[in-house]
Amino acid sequence: MPDLRITSRNARFQQWSALLTNRTKRHRAGEFLVQGVRPISQAIEHGWAVRALLYDLDAQLSHWAADLLDTVRAPAVAMAPELLAELGGKEAEAPELIAVVAQRPDDFRRIRPAPGRPAVVFDRPTSPGNIGTLIRSADAFGAAGVIVTGHAADPYDPKAVRASTGSFFAVPVVRAPSHREVLDWAAAGSLAVAGTDETGDADVAEYGFQQPTLLVVGNETAGMSAGWREACDTVLSIPMIGAASSLNAATAGSIALYEAARARSRS
Repeated sequence: MPDLRITSRNARFQQWSALLTNRTKRHRAGEFLVQGVRPISQAIEHGWAVRALLYDLDAQLSHWAADLLDTVRAPAVAMAPELLAELGGKEAEAPELIAVVAQRPDDFRRIRPAPGRPAVVFDRPTSPGNIGTLIRSADAFGAAGVIVTGHAADPYDPKAVRASTGSFFAVPVVRAPSHREVLDWAAAGSLAVAGTDETGDADVAEYGFQQPTLLVVGNETAGMSAGWREACDTVLSIPMIGAASSLNAATAGSIALYEAARARSRS
């Protein structure tokens, strides 16, 4: 039996609906929406606190959904399918299940860089999709975590979470207001600071990543800020031979993370 039934756009529904698009309300509530089988499964597997599970009151649930409703210690909310579809961002049909999940603290202590396992900074990204893509690569190549700095898109945006295909819950992701707080933390941990830029004078394949490193990926259009560029010990470039003038920021970061993983495998 559900703990709650919602069949109208009441105050509770409007509160959850705001989590889709309003970052201020997401942060004030300290929670966000998770959509999709793999992201929800990863959130639970990695111990994230689930505040509610929303499901279609008219649907025949799969074994996966029924099992989560039975085993996850969170209120089960039966919702009218058209309302659930709105929260799922789908026009045609309602998703089977949506999770309301608590955010985690923006604490640098969650991130522990090591040789071949850099911490990745994404400086002022504008696209939630690019944030999710870089988090997915950070997970795939064994990075220590991802830090999103400055006036940027929100890593808790459902679009970023979806783009990470569940990796958001496996990799520490921290927000920081500027480069200053991150650099203080990096200095305390004796981290080298390596930026990525098409004008960099060091080949990313030759950097090695033998020492704990803070890898900085710049904004999609403007690249690294002046503060980050000044802080870099090294600026890395990725050789290109085609007609493209530059790489997508998340793509460039992914290539650098691959090189870090290669360095780790050789050590």
